[in-house]
Amino acid sequence: MDFDLIVLGSGPGGYVAAIRASQLGMKVAVVERAQLGGICLNWGCIPTKALLKSAQVYNYMKHSENYGIELEGTAKPNFEKVIARSREVAAGMSKGIEFLFKKNNITVINGTGKLVEPHKLAVTKEDGSVENLTASHIILATGARSKVMPNIPQDGVNIIGYREALTLPKLPESMVVVGSGAIGSELAFFYHSMGCQVTIIEFLPEIVPLEDEEVSKQLARSFKKMGIKVMIGTAVQSVEIQDGKCLVKYTDKKGENSIECEKVLSAVGVVTNIENLGLEELGIATERGKVVVDDYYRTSCGGVYAIGDIVHGPALAHVASAEGICCVEKIAGLDVEKIDYDYIPSCVYTTPEVASVGFTEKQLQDKGIEYKVGKFPFTASGKAMAAGNRDGFVKLLFDANSDELLGAHFIGDNIAEMIAEMSAFKKLNGKAKQLIKTIHPHPSLSEAIMEAAAAAHNEVIHI
Repeated sequence: MDFDLIVLGSGPGGYVAAIRASQLGMKVAVVERAQLGGICLNWGCIPTKALLKSAQVYNYMKHSENYGIELEGTAKPNFEKVIARSREVAAGMSKGIEFLFKKNNITVINGTGKLVEPHKLAVTKEDGSVENLTASHIILATGARSKVMPNIPQDGVNIIGYREALTLPKLPESMVVVGSGAIGSELAFFYHSMGCQVTIIEFLPEIVPLEDEEVSKQLARSFKKMGIKVMIGTAVQSVEIQDGKCLVKYTDKKGENSIECEKVLSAVGVVTNIENLGLEELGIATERGKVVVDDYYRTSCGGVYAIGDIVHGPALAHVASAEGICCVEKIAGLDVEKIDYDYIPSCVYTTPEVASVGFTEKQLQDKGIEYKVGKFPFTASGKAMAAGNRDGFVKLLFDANSDELLGAHFIGDNIAEMIAEMSAFKKLNGKAKQLIKTIHPHPSLSEAIMEAAAAAHNEVIHI
């Protein structure tokens, strides 16, 4: 079969690229070996957020008296139903992609694809048969999987990755989460909320280590306050299984020690799915486990492109989607602006939530850029007080000379819904003085943005 474009992989990068290409008049096929929607919709972003919503609802119920609500009896989670709901949400999203493909006349081919020529893809079906497809352009969007460390070998039962963590048959009594990025922190918060005794072990000096240091420290304080044990600057040496329990041996500043738990969740990152794609045979360049591409995602082989987790850049769903659109619009001959990776928003959906865009203070210091800081705490926010969760703050970084926004760092209740304002503001080269004069609704958490900008100019009103 011959197409204008074949997309290998149907995650947030692949399916978005396919739909945009169809909108631009291309004849498109998508090759997928598993469920439509990839890891994000089936085993990542979406089902995790469903779990976190259940945790949030349960936490509200546990503290309902703080809001003047009396419950008859004790609220308790049904872990099996919580897991089942998240799987239903994921399944619904996957069906939504199927609908969108039909709407946009995109051909779906189930199987495992491999490049055999620059414009030819061989697809191995479940029954072992092979179908050869040809296209003017082929986009690789095969994503990533859980990284397995030699000292933390995942067996899927005692030592698990994020996929198993989303479908455990019963709630464990205790869990050690190794790694405190978005995946580790979110699942640590979820399991703690359900009633599991959780310990986070992070090798680096702070949890959520990609975030601004002040944000990391605040999240650690919030976690400790709710009962999650946080161990930073700690290296896991090994995990041994003894009588159905996990013995985690680690080293910290005090020396060697160990902790026992029922489950270990390894959340130390992901590894790209670039094996057996035919990259070596076609001479497609790779570097440090990722495909090398130019600003418009062209590989070293003409007619072959790569997007998402398999190329250098933040491994985030919305980044993959943006790359997919940029790639196909360039293929279609449109005048396309390349993506600015310095200003990609990111979020961690714990409670409190974390959201950021742009540079951290340390990054600006390392670059030698002069900056000014504006910060506003949610302890001074009327909306945060009314909502009953005042942990956190808004922190804005502005260029000391131009007054332009350089970075925004939020931690607080539901602040992931606010960070897009900062992305748009930076896109428009906004300045602090403009933000101060942008009227925000009262009462709202977003007022903290205006107040933080004002703080950078010593004009803040409410602190």
